[in-house]
Amino acid sequence: MKYSILKIASILGIKNQNIAEGEISLLLTDSRKLSSPQETLFFAIETKQNDAHKFISDLYGSGVRNFVVTKLFPEWKSFTDVNFLKVTNTLHALQKLAAYHRKQFSIPVIGITGSNGKTIVKEWLYQLLEEDYNITRSPRSYNSQTGVPLSVWEMTENTTLAIFEAGISQPDEMKYLEPVIRPTIGVFTKLGEAHQENFSSQQQKCMEKMELFVNSNVFIYEEDNKIINQSADRMVLSQKSFCWSRKDPDAPLYIRKTEKNGNKTTI
Repeated sequence: MKYSILKIASILGIKNQNIAEGEISLLLTDSRKLSSPQETLFFAIETKQNDAHKFISDLYGSGVRNFVVTKLFPEWKSFTDVNFLKVTNTLHALQKLAAYHRKQFSIPVIGITGSNGKTIVKEWLYQLLEEDYNITRSPRSYNSQTGVPLSVWEMTENTTLAIFEAGISQPDEMKYLEPVIRPTIGVFTKLGEAHQENFSSQQQKCMEKMELFVNSNVFIYEEDNKIINQSADRMVLSQKSFCWSRKDPDAPLYIRKTEKNGNKTTI
């Protein structure tokens, strides 16, 4: 799908800027992955380790003419036929644009989070469902603050099902990813120790992850994990729940035993 640069400026709330016409189909945050410069919009993401504004001159030389920035540099004044969309936060602008794109679709969207197992569950679901749906899914392990919006941007008019994973390493991160994915079906894989150093407790980390499912219609999780159960109750999730258990024979899915045979597992 393509958006005019004027439409993107409107989505990002940019006013009173002279903007040249153009169409965008690709979003870029890594200058090394440039492919089609004329249809690329580069987001100059700033982190503690890096400021991507420093790559803009080289990208301009490679043919890119559309940039989302937080500041302007004197050396750019000589650039012609270029759009600089100035915002207060380029990462949030990327997420806002992807969230708008997500709203254009009324299809099933599966959102997956958890301390581990996100990517493998996503790939399993893809293999199981690819014959019945035209699926857009997260490439590899694109589950970060930048990876999620770049994944969601890949949805097209032909997409009939989307599967995205979301990971967090700090408090308050999931609230930015939820509107980008807006899952209709939520899957919580496991709760483990990954990134625990940035959270005060397992309970806090679980509650943060659960933010992904506040607007989901269906929530799928492991019943045997008490913290996940308690967090679901605390969130007062209104959706239909479906859980699995190795301990409760009355669970919707009771896993009595598993057997491993070479590279196969029988449940």
